[in-house]
Amino acid sequence: MQKILIAALLALGTASPALAWSNHALASYRAFEALPEVAQAAPVAAEPLEDFLRAQAAPVEALLASEDAWAQAHIAHYPPLPAPLRFDAQVARQGPEALRKAFLTALRASPESRLALYVQPDPWAPAPDPAARLEHDAVSALPARDKDGGGHVFVRLRPGESVAPLAVLASASDEPDYGMDLNLWADSPSEWGPAYGFGKIPFGNPNLSFSTQAPFHMGYHHESPVIYMAAGFLKRTYPLLRIHQYASLSELAFRTGHPYWGWRFAGLALHYLQDLTQPYHASLAPGFSAARLIGINLLATLGMPGAKNDMVILLSNRHFVLERYESQMIQAAAQARQQGAVDLALRDTSTDAGHPAWSDAYPRDTVAHQAHGLGTTVTSQMLASVPSGYVDDPGFDFGVHAKDIDLVAEVARQGDAPRQVLESTIATLMRNFGAHSRNMVRGILANAAPR
Repeated sequence: MQKILIAALLALGTASPALAWSNHALASYRAFEALPEVAQAAPVAAEPLEDFLRAQAAPVEALLASEDAWAQAHIAHYPPLPAPLRFDAQVARQGPEALRKAFLTALRASPESRLALYVQPDPWAPAPDPAARLEHDAVSALPARDKDGGGHVFVRLRPGESVAPLAVLASASDEPDYGMDLNLWADSPSEWGPAYGFGKIPFGNPNLSFSTQAPFHMGYHHESPVIYMAAGFLKRTYPLLRIHQYASLSELAFRTGHPYWGWRFAGLALHYLQDLTQPYHASLAPGFSAARLIGINLLATLGMPGAKNDMVILLSNRHFVLERYESQMIQAAAQARQQGAVDLALRDTSTDAGHPAWSDAYPRDTVAHQAHGLGTTVTSQMLASVPSGYVDDPGFDFGVHAKDIDLVAEVARQGDAPRQVLESTIATLMRNFGAHSRNMVRGILANAAPR
């Protein structure tokens, strides 16, 4: 029976999308408009990564060593950082390229990460000067992606240029989806993966670079014990590692007089926290019990794989539908310059104080736990409000056709009641997204404050 369940979970992991929300920056702008510590913070000067690392090489060395020790103590199945990858402050003498590579290697992130000086402009702001725009590949190691119906716009920053912290923070909250976690596994077709010590990819296809991000952006922390008994590899997910690494770097940058990187690292940490607000990133198979998973795959082992294949498509479609509807709503509000339900939910601070204070356990015990608990409800509400062909027909692959579908218009045709159900569901998720994002930044700023 364990092998049966493992096969089912592997199939799910291989098919699962690696992105939780289409463009984190658009949602982060709205969420942090409501936090004065960000929205009213003084502008900061853009600073190249290498300048920060050169100035703070010794503290960065100490911090990355402490991060490895923290992860060994707090993250299940965390493989210690191999000794040759440890950051040595003396590498600063070898020049900016060596320094940058040593830093990314010690983080065990992709050495091809761009970390360029840029912002994504707020879609509510005036259009940026076309001459200041950056090409996509200057910012991202992944190809441009437009299935959410809205392309990304990147604007160049010059070293020393003054920029609003809100823009830095919001822009960086989308950045880990630009290839920072690509091909980090022993079976990845990369020069760095085999050396990083993470072992073979726990789920996903090691030969599809996009898929290799998934274990760093999903956190299965609240599954049934029977799931873990049969598939312990599901504990090999690492969003908690990334959150702690980048939050700690943010605090260091703020304390040492590098506010640009304080906000930038905080945005990177936010990305992984925000991913965990997505029920399809915090729950293996929302709407499918462990018993049902076992039953479906038992049929597959008897030569009837249809139910298993259908389940994989349905989960993928529901994930994409949730993502696309949220994206269309927030983009439509920006184009109309009129706040919609998602914008209002993101700015709603009424639930912020109802959660525990920020701590190392907050991402797992508060954020992922809440999203996991919402998975079944969110799924049932989508089934009640979205055209059934998109969420309950395994013969249709929504991800393939998403960019050609006006999902908001399709749902509106179902009537006001179903539309309100779906928009209420998404508003709940976005309210959580905003509250947890603000609580994290409050925690980072508090930890970075002089004592």
